[in-house]
Amino acid sequence: MPARKIRVVIAKAGLDGHDRGAKVVARALRDAGMEVIYTGLHQTPEQVVAAAAQEDADAIGLSVLSGAHRYLFSRISELLKDRGMEDVLLFGGGIIPREDMVFLQEIGVKAVFTPGASTGEIVDFVRRTVADRSGERP
Repeated sequence: MPARKIRVVIAKAGLDGHDRGAKVVARALRDAGMEVIYTGLHQTPEQVVAAAAQEDADAIGLSVLSGAHRYLFSRISELLKDRGMEDVLLFGGGIIPREDMVFLQEIGVKAVFTPGASTGEIVDFVRRTVADRSGERP
């Protein structure tokens, strides 16, 4: 029996209304054979985590361009812990100042892809990291 596809929720939380990058990443992950659930714009952290739980997601990719990354990532990380979903990979992308990267790592964000990152790099990261967490080979 083939292994199930990696499931990734791509989310746009908060008031940020620009989702081109999120859609590009979603398409790249889908083209790489993953199952992708795109939440659409203006989701709350609670909605993002609920979608991940409902879809039995392996990962959440959060796109943030609004400057609210510290709050949004913190809240999603907190909700994942509250639901016992610490095994869900949390990564992100967007306009994130370099000085906030350590903070994001400390709260459980495994990677942040800023403008210029290649979709291949993101696909490889998700595939490798989910496989490492599940004990499977990528």
